[in-house]
Amino acid sequence: MKEQIEQILAELGDLQTKTMKDVEDARVRFLGKKGEITKLFEEFRTVAPEMKKEFGKKLNELKQQAAARIEELKANAEQAAMDAAPKEDLTMPGEPYQLGSRHPVSIVRKEIVDIFRKFGYDVAEGPEIEDDYHVFEALNFAPNHPARDMQDTFFVSAGHPNPLLLRTHTSSVQVRTMEKQSLPIRVVCPGRVFRNEAISARAHCIFHQIEGLYVDENVTFADLKQAILLFAREMFGPETKIRMRPSYFPFTEPSAEVDVSCNICKGKGCNICKGTGWLEILGCGMVDPNVLEASGIDSKKYSGFAFGMGVERIAMLKWQVNDLRHYFENDLRFLKEFSTCVEV
Repeated sequence: MKEQIEQILAELGDLQTKTMKDVEDARVRFLGKKGEITKLFEEFRTVAPEMKKEFGKKLNELKQQAAARIEELKANAEQAAMDAAPKEDLTMPGEPYQLGSRHPVSIVRKEIVDIFRKFGYDVAEGPEIEDDYHVFEALNFAPNHPARDMQDTFFVSAGHPNPLLLRTHTSSVQVRTMEKQSLPIRVVCPGRVFRNEAISARAHCIFHQIEGLYVDENVTFADLKQAILLFAREMFGPETKIRMRPSYFPFTEPSAEVDVSCNICKGKGCNICKGTGWLEILGCGMVDPNVLEASGIDSKKYSGFAFGMGVERIAMLKWQVNDLRHYFENDLRFLKEFSTCVEV
């Protein structure tokens, strides 16, 4: 029996397995009901009484070592199977990921910019924190001009000769473009602007504008009207009509507000256009000679027109959104409505 124990210990030490089936076969061979170690325990009954203590101790140690060896081989086989298996569990069900979408303001901004790109306009951008000169003075706003009251401004550093502020319109980008770019100039200026206004369904302290500028020789109001008409028909449909109403802006003269025929009721009158058949979309006018001269452009040789529109306003008209605050609340229920929108 002593020789059998030593032989089994040697076999256990040399035992090698690759799969879980090999491990199970080894367990049955040594520890099963008819296994080699089980047979030794049966033979133990015939051992002389004075030898039982010695051989009993050795048999128990053999059984423990055999069980430990089988567990070691089992762990090795499991690890080998894990290493050979794919890193991903291909049997697991897929997890649906929610795809994001462009914000409605971004969609409309891109659509507007792309329309004017087709007309030959470049894109110009500028800083959101501007100085008083580029936001007001260079645009014909005198220090005590009453038109400054039209702009409720967030000042970053007040009390200086040229204080810093959050721009109230992207017209400051037009000024910087006229200062640096050679003529002729044909640009659109998209960007975010800020005004100290009470937040409501129709107003917000943060919104987005796109302004346009065209400066060259012999630019007329007729050119401005044609540019606005082409844009309106590209944006709202080929049957769209426009009307221009006299208005006032410090940096343009003459100035006008532009309405488009309601694309919902086709000009017949509805709750969207308040029964008028028209929807206001932008302001425009011929660039004031003082503005041209302030940027170093000879106003006797060159003329130009400018226009500006609110992106949220166009988006509200395009999708009949009745509350401006929806664009800033990040409500996924609202934003998902635009996940299928196709950008031009």
